[in-house]
Amino acid sequence: MSEKTWNGRFAQKTDRLVEIFTASIGFDRRLYPYDVQGSIAHCRMLASCGIITDAEATTLIQGLGKIKRELDHGDFVFDEGLEDIHMHIETRLVQEVGKVALKLHTARSRNDQVALDMRMFLREAVGQDISVLQELRKVLVHLAEKNLDVIVPGYTHLQRAQPVLLAHHFMAYLEMFTRDAERFADCLKRIDVMPLGTAALAGTTYPIDPAYTAELLDFPAVTANSMDAVSDRDFVVEYLAAAGLCMVHLSRLAEELILWSTAEFGFIELPDAFATGSSIMPQKKNPDVPELVRGKTGRVFGNLMAMLTLLKSLPLTYNRDMQEDKVLLFDTVDTLQACMTVLCRMLPELIVNRQVMRKAAEAGFLNATDLADYLVNNGMPFRSAHHCVGQAVAYALENGKELHELTLEELNSFSKQIRADVFAVLTPEAMIDRRKSAGGTASENVKAAIAQAKKKLGA
Repeated sequence: MSEKTWNGRFAQKTDRLVEIFTASIGFDRRLYPYDVQGSIAHCRMLASCGIITDAEATTLIQGLGKIKRELDHGDFVFDEGLEDIHMHIETRLVQEVGKVALKLHTARSRNDQVALDMRMFLREAVGQDISVLQELRKVLVHLAEKNLDVIVPGYTHLQRAQPVLLAHHFMAYLEMFTRDAERFADCLKRIDVMPLGTAALAGTTYPIDPAYTAELLDFPAVTANSMDAVSDRDFVVEYLAAAGLCMVHLSRLAEELILWSTAEFGFIELPDAFATGSSIMPQKKNPDVPELVRGKTGRVFGNLMAMLTLLKSLPLTYNRDMQEDKVLLFDTVDTLQACMTVLCRMLPELIVNRQVMRKAAEAGFLNATDLADYLVNNGMPFRSAHHCVGQAVAYALENGKELHELTLEELNSFSKQIRADVFAVLTPEAMIDRRKSAGGTASENVKAAIAQAKKKLGA
């Protein structure tokens, strides 16, 4: 059983079951790069303030460097009795450099130490998220440009509504993921605050220089309140919320890929390398990748709810409950990045069945609104035009025709304001290119949006 750094007050040794139950080393070991980096910065600050000597600082920094290399190469020996990554590194440092290692913890606590490690970990994770989102947006822009002339039904209530460019559809997701990247960047402002030096909760009596530590660790700000610094996990909640919303967008895209790849839609075919088969039905090609993206979204939602529940009744300041934040955070970071990365790889390989999409866009009375607009442009009030076209749709349904398949004579039976030029208005191309309002699906709009996105993304 490992000797505890805090055992001076206790008459009994920690029960082995308690050691196992309370240990976090099984998951917080991944914080080791940040723990070492933070310890080195803290050591340099202590020396600069005259709290330890320069020679002691050199010894400690060299020892920490060796421990980091052991951890990097998988040569480090872990012991559940040491609870967490902080105690593992400190214990190993004592073995490496002797009692001078015990000076490293001067003017800090594991409370502010773990807060620092978490912020440094999450700062890096957010940078990676923004980078992958950048790549995903580039993929969508290239898909849009590649399919600029493909027409597909746009849907409301999962019913065919109006024709749009497939490129316009892809660019809608680009907007979502752009907002996600902006949210992560904004979240970074609250993450990028340095808490080290606030100690357990009340600050320290030593003449430290937190601003210098922050400078060494590239933090633009230092926490303003020691109690808040060690108990704050708002930055974790904010990240989980941003990740949850990003997963919503990934899941919506995944759902459309699943629907569109069914025989009932037939709009796309997933690449073989990103699909699976059935153990019993030889003909099956299953969309497991987007299904798992859709499914993993629930995990991220659950992590957010668990984190909110974890914090909702905690009095100030640090409570051991907060140890559970790491499992939730690490799982969310890993899940989000895995989902984004796999879609980045899969989407460029999609096979688009443009003729099937075109045929779908020509059926289901998607030009009904345009016929109403035609009548409005010829002087009829919109509500009257809406009623008139509704009657024409009912007639067409009874006769197994589309609106553009009705004769001029048939159309005139609903309104004499319909003339021969109406048929040019009812083609998918005409319907699309007339929608030139801001953000509309007109080809010139979509081309401009693609050009702007390519410039912004460097695509």
